[in-house]
Amino acid sequence: MRFPRCMSTQHPDNATPPFFAGGSVIRGDAEVREAYYAYSHLGCDEQMWDYEGKEVDAFVVKKLLTRYEGFFRGNALGKNLFLTFRVPNPRVERVEAKILFETLESIPRSCDVARVLYGDDVPCPVFEVILPMTTSAQELNRVDHYYAEHIGKRERQNCLDVSFGEWVGEYRPKRINVIPLVEDMQHLLSIDAIVSEYLEGKNIDYQRVFLARSDPALNYGQLAAVLLTKIALHRLQLLERRIGIELLPILGVGSVPFRGNLRPGRVDEFLSEYPSVQTFTIQSAFKYDHEPTTVQRAIERIHSVPRSRASEIDEQRCRAIVAKSAERYAEDIQALAPLINGISAYIPARRARKLHIGLFGYSRELDGHTEVRLPRAITFCASLYSIGLPPELLGWSTLDRSEIAAVRIAYTHVDQDMQDSLRYLNRANMKHLPDVVRADVDAAIELFGVEPDAEHEELTTSIFDHIRTAQPSTRINEQIEQAAVLRSFLG
Repeated sequence: MRFPRCMSTQHPDNATPPFFAGGSVIRGDAEVREAYYAYSHLGCDEQMWDYEGKEVDAFVVKKLLTRYEGFFRGNALGKNLFLTFRVPNPRVERVEAKILFETLESIPRSCDVARVLYGDDVPCPVFEVILPMTTSAQELNRVDHYYAEHIGKRERQNCLDVSFGEWVGEYRPKRINVIPLVEDMQHLLSIDAIVSEYLEGKNIDYQRVFLARSDPALNYGQLAAVLLTKIALHRLQLLERRIGIELLPILGVGSVPFRGNLRPGRVDEFLSEYPSVQTFTIQSAFKYDHEPTTVQRAIERIHSVPRSRASEIDEQRCRAIVAKSAERYAEDIQALAPLINGISAYIPARRARKLHIGLFGYSRELDGHTEVRLPRAITFCASLYSIGLPPELLGWSTLDRSEIAAVRIAYTHVDQDMQDSLRYLNRANMKHLPDVVRADVDAAIELFGVEPDAEHEELTTSIFDHIRTAQPSTRINEQIEQAAVLRSFLG
């Protein structure tokens, strides 16, 4: 099997709406067109179809295959192209828990539609699901068991005088693959134990494993998120050697450095930073905030570079840095939370969705600090960038020279990523921020230098003046969008 390299997702981090959206917000049928566009024009070989926290078109397979039959006859869904459902996690999302069952029930129906076009020559168009906020092998096994026992075997069950198979036809596929999406520090650091336990007793050739980047950055800071990712990838590589099953990491990254810095102009740096990753998410800013030919070339480049080995890492040293940096970041967030929440109301929506709530999404106590509440990662980043405070700068002042040197060894492109961030710093605005935040900004400037973008600086000065003086105007929304267009990402 040829595994995907580029997974198009529905993350709403774009500054510029795509041409097919019919407005500033992507919704409904536009998401079906988006999937086709990602496959046929941009060169993505996978589309995530997100059932988590929003209304979604449950007939996506039927609509893709009937509307774009010519394309999909030559590019078989389920063989050349992947469509992968992201389902709610019932442990966390109680109100939407039963959507999990509804989504799993739709998989055999999608397979029936595909068989009309392809016959039995290709696998079912959907045969994998992503389980977000995974914390245990048992959560994965529940999904695996439910599908195999209650859907895959249903055709042999009876309804009065007839079996389900005789009544409505065969149920395919018989089993599905369940992909863990791991999003918090504790379970990123034990990802090998979760995957190993889940694979016990299963006769499979490979397992895909999804590592989040946005929520770990939101919860612990950008530096901690990178180092946690490095540790998790190294642990997966060691586990792969030990058990002899191919483990294929998926890394969920956006265009803003805080959420990964994967964008067309940074593809080579990103591939060398994470060489063992098999699949990278191609989010909305990557797709829509650059010229289509630039996007196509960048995706072609990702396809052309094969996956290799994970970078070696000093885990003990990195874990100590993560703890220290995350503690300082939490202090910054405690001080900034009221400001962030005030600005977030002006951040434009780009997709009709409500993503799941992460750790900071609830009011919670952080290592003895008072409780804070934050918006989701994209809105969080957009809020801080809109006043000229890139969130990547938070958490640095607590590290000493030896720790900085260790970071530069583990995180090889840290200087490039930080310089990309510092370009959008507004130093004049910093005098209005808490001392703890200014200390981190000064430390980052000293470490990485700063060459500010004058046009972005002018916009963020005006935005912050309106916010600070409590004199909001319609110009704030316009200026926030203008600044996002300059950056080529919303947040």
